[in-house]
Amino acid sequence: MSGTNSGSNTSKMAVPEAKEAMNRFKQEVASEIGVPLKEGYNGDLTSRQAGSIGGEMVKKMIMRQEEQMKN
Repeated sequence: MSGTNSGSNTSKMAVPEAKEAMNRFKQEVASEIGVPLKEGYNGDLTSRQAGSIGGEMVKKMIMRQEEQMKN
């Protein structure tokens, strides 16, 4: 791996077409758990707040997949 990460978002989505849906999902989860997520920069969030969004997203995705597998 060459170069350095100068703070830019270098993560790539496996399915780029899903980016907008994932952003909506993230906003929905943040709202449900009371984290003040806004469009753009969110560097004012605590690590706990930011992590809780991702953790809740993963829990919901796992639950949805389990439901699909059950049917």
